[in-house]
Amino acid sequence: MTVSHSAHWGVFRAEWEGERLRVTPHPDDPDPSPVLQNVPDAVRHPARVARPAVRRGWWEHGPGPSDRRGHEEFIEVGWDEVLDRLAGELRRVHTDHGPTAVYGGSYGWASAGRFHHAQSQIHRFLSMAGGYTQSVNTYSGGAAEVLIPHVLGPFDAVTRSVVTWDQIAAHTDTVLAFGGMALKNSQIAPGGMSRHVERSAMAAASARGTRFVLVSPLRPDLPAAVSPQWLAPEPGTDAALMIGLAHTLLVEDLHDRDFLRDHCDGWEAFREYLVSGDGRSGDHRRSRGRDADWAAEICGIPADEIRSLARRLAAGRTVITVAQSLQRAEHGEQPVWAALALAAMLGQIGLPGGGFCYGLGSLAHYGRVRTAVPVPTLARRPNPVRSFIPVARVADMLLDPGGSYAYNGSDLTYPDIRLVYWCGGNPFHHHQDLSRLRRALARVDTFVVHESVWTATARHADVVLPATTTLEREDIGAGGTDALVVAMKPVAPPYESARDDHAIFAELAARLGFAERFTEGRTPREWLVHLWERTEKALANKGFPAPTFEEFWAAGEVTLPTGPDDGGMLATLRDGGRLTTESGRVQIGSAVIASFGYDDCPGHPAWIPPSDPPSARHPLWLVSNQPATRLHSQLDFGATSAAGKVDGREVMRIHPADAAARGIEDGAVVRLVNDRGACLAAARVTDEIRGGVVQLPTGAWYTPAADDDPTCVHGNPNVLTRDVGSSRLAQGCTGQLTTVQVEAYVGVPPAVQAHRPPRIRQAE
Repeated sequence: MTVSHSAHWGVFRAEWEGERLRVTPHPDDPDPSPVLQNVPDAVRHPARVARPAVRRGWWEHGPGPSDRRGHEEFIEVGWDEVLDRLAGELRRVHTDHGPTAVYGGSYGWASAGRFHHAQSQIHRFLSMAGGYTQSVNTYSGGAAEVLIPHVLGPFDAVTRSVVTWDQIAAHTDTVLAFGGMALKNSQIAPGGMSRHVERSAMAAASARGTRFVLVSPLRPDLPAAVSPQWLAPEPGTDAALMIGLAHTLLVEDLHDRDFLRDHCDGWEAFREYLVSGDGRSGDHRRSRGRDADWAAEICGIPADEIRSLARRLAAGRTVITVAQSLQRAEHGEQPVWAALALAAMLGQIGLPGGGFCYGLGSLAHYGRVRTAVPVPTLARRPNPVRSFIPVARVADMLLDPGGSYAYNGSDLTYPDIRLVYWCGGNPFHHHQDLSRLRRALARVDTFVVHESVWTATARHADVVLPATTTLEREDIGAGGTDALVVAMKPVAPPYESARDDHAIFAELAARLGFAERFTEGRTPREWLVHLWERTEKALANKGFPAPTFEEFWAAGEVTLPTGPDDGGMLATLRDGGRLTTESGRVQIGSAVIASFGYDDCPGHPAWIPPSDPPSARHPLWLVSNQPATRLHSQLDFGATSAAGKVDGREVMRIHPADAAARGIEDGAVVRLVNDRGACLAAARVTDEIRGGVVQLPTGAWYTPAADDDPTCVHGNPNVLTRDVGSSRLAQGCTGQLTTVQVEAYVGVPPAVQAHRPPRIRQAE
């Protein structure tokens, strides 16, 4: 029997062929993702969590801080026993310390299904349980998510459907892609994606004559088929390059004075910054200002190339894109803001295929038109507690209860967390400085995780509750910028004693006295019917065919109507509309941000040198970007992910000159090291990377060499990255860049056993 299903990397058909699950992409997908072939291994892999498991010390001695997390064996116990104990622990923490002492950790990538969405389920449960400390923003876009509402408008409205792939294919003359538009990233979408159109749209634009300019230390960040011009600046210097381009537009009178006057605010402050000195010479206000020569000294791109590029940008329809990777770094707000200022100077914001587009190519749901009706989603319950942190500051919070920090103009205080409850997501993948995270988690009383597999997060928990995968339950796959809605039917029964997150929370809610409020008396199937009704009514109200749930479920999929490709809020701005910013205009400068007094994020775009540049001890930049063979760390054991490794170890890319200077040969095991930690990887020597830079993707499951040696033998770069905020404005993740030394590994490298379960015994 063949069933339809939806995953973050595409819609697919699944059927069993004997003991092997066969997965094929949706027939209408022109460019399906190879990551789909990780799916078959998810059903019965030895890494699956089979039964509830509890860390021995927590089970035998009760809750409390412990440095044994991640080192101690687990005891398998029955569902009733563990849920009774866990409900009692939730009561204790609420009674003794209040709801702010509970931190609800989650992320949105656990499932493309809209009901069994881990983030929605845990927030619903903890809100009803009395409240909790929650997180805001994401690891992917934390700096931009705070900045963009100040300078352009609501983040979601800015990032989706403003500049579309169809517009680029039809109208754009030049695509200036800072950080690139790598197809490995645009294969992924939160609600699934039935048609991957990025490759064909870029090919169509290129065939029409569009020029693609890639600004990245990594050549593969744009498809070779579109023959991009490759500029490889020093990592982290994109804002300086943008400022040098802006200066050329200004002094050569290539900027759009009318657009700046009519639709922008704060231009004069930025203009003064461009023409003033930079403090490098004795004359603080040298006559040249921050020109192309100034930028060339910083970023390493010749000044003549910078000037030539600026003239090209002004000669036709240009769109400037900024990949999410640029803002996942120290001062990550600045390249986003500087790119917006550069686009404003060109005067094409709001024109089809022109202006500014944050994140295009970073995710599959960017650059598309929205559905004309809402898709089925589980509404989020309001949290009765106002306590929150920026998501990337979790280790700070656990290590410094009562400590103060700045965020978006406010001075806030970290709560004293006693219980961490994680459902969906893997912080030992997406957080930085993992040794520091281990120390932070050792301070809490209880760490609870719902997991389907034995990730490093599960191994560091006190209570691990086995969760079903998306393949083992019914759901609705849908995303607001994909027209196809999928009836996600189970491919396999639940693994061993695994339960879905909703069922686990419903059992806990019963023990805590609010089961009826949590379930609203509905079974999971009845919830799906309830969620579909909203979409069905919206279709009927707009005069479209409106299938019932039964009709939708029998058909297996429904195609929703889509809205217009009209440029959204930025096109409206050109017609006299107002934005939601402080002035109602594009904020090239912001008086509000300036009023915060942050020297690491002033009131206009600026170049701010990094605090952790290459040094004699750590001479190489490490780019820690998203992998091509999996989504983050998900299904790291799958066939596609495994095929991308060498002897089970993650691959690090290095320039031939840097490899030769260190005696490193292609395929050899290397050690990456800095003051925070070390990891092993397999070397790939290639000229598709800038000299002085190495690249190691995220997502290899953290696997320390031994209890007393935290070196990751698998190749997780987050043992090396810095756990600091992007700035006091956003406190975003800075995991994209750090500095390291790389050396050839001497001796026999340890075997990688990342995907084996920990030590587990039965309860006595």
